Amino acid sequence: MAALITDRELNLATLARQFLLRRAEVSALDAIEHLAGLQAQAPNPPYLALWARLKNFAAEDLSTLVEKRQVVRLVAMRGTVFALSAADAGPFRATVQTIMERDLHTNSTQRAALTGLDLDALAQAGRDLVADGPLTQMQMRPLLAERFPGHAAEGLAHGVRGLLPMVQVPPRGLWGRSGAPALTTLENWLGAEVSSTPDPDAMVLRYLAAFGPASVKDAQAWSGLTRLAEVFERLRPGLINFVNAKGAEVFDLPDAPRPNSGTPPVRILAPFDNILLSHADRSRIMDEQYRTRVFTVNGIIKPAILVRGKVVGFATVTPAKETVELSATLFAQQPKTALGSIEKEARSLLKFMHPKISTREVRFAVAT
Repeated sequence: MAALITDRELNLATLARQFLLRRAEVSALDAIEHLAGLQAQAPNPPYLALWARLKNFAAEDLSTLVEKRQVVRLVAMRGTVFALSAADAGPFRATVQTIMERDLHTNSTQRAALTGLDLDALAQAGRDLVADGPLTQMQMRPLLAERFPGHAAEGLAHGVRGLLPMVQVPPRGLWGRSGAPALTTLENWLGAEVSSTPDPDAMVLRYLAAFGPASVKDAQAWSGLTRLAEVFERLRPGLINFVNAKGAEVFDLPDAPRPNSGTPPVRILAPFDNILLSHADRSRIMDEQYRTRVFTVNGIIKPAILVRGKVVGFATVTPAKETVELSATLFAQQPKTALGSIEKEARSLLKFMHPKISTREVRFAVAT
């Protein structure tokens, strides 16, 4: 019979693997690979995620990786943009490609433009258009409309993005710089063929290394894939299993860290931080009653504040010309020692985000 694993043990295990139990002394590239990518639909969250997890992280560490094409930004798990290592981008995208293909037939806004279309021809048209250089979707639209008259240009560009692994090239994704996402194929950007073979077994193992112990439903929530039970069954002989407090079976790698004691430090997570999005049951990191306060109705996920490993509030950063302020909105009053730790972490974050602004304010409020 599988042993019981408590919510606290799940919390500590996941925090340890996420480098949130203590900041890690590893390179940004090694961290991104260990974490199986970083949520990156906006330019800055990957930087803030690494700042929260690594010792002595500097923004240029990641910007350099993006410029040198060692880290790429493309649509992957859950059909959203991730920052992935160049080595992981092809295999991960190939494994979750079915998510994008399903969207082409179910997206209520774009599917009409793709109905009756030869999707292989559309994919080839997309490759042809970016052969001479990256293009934004706005630039692609009229060119695709010329090739496929009678089909909405916006839907055609959406189709290309779903059919092909398209990289958002710099300056998009560089710290302190941005611009509209210009796209080219992953093969073009890396100058090499990339894997197109799905490998869900390898992906599940990577997931467990970064987020475990976890259930089948947890892995499905992280990846966006379905029917992963059969994958876990194939892997079962090499895994260990537990039962959580709710009676669900969770799996893990035999040699993965599972500390059973310790006090997690205060951390301020990145917006859209992947630790909040990678389990069907988020109770190990956040009580369900707080989810709607951190996850907004328009899809924004606020920078969560962790105290003793659990979400206790969220942060809002407001820069001005001479002052930058972080407002910490707490869901309940915290002890003075926790407030002091939050303020210290907040000031460090403000220095990282706005090093040229010397006046940094931290304010607290308790949500009603």
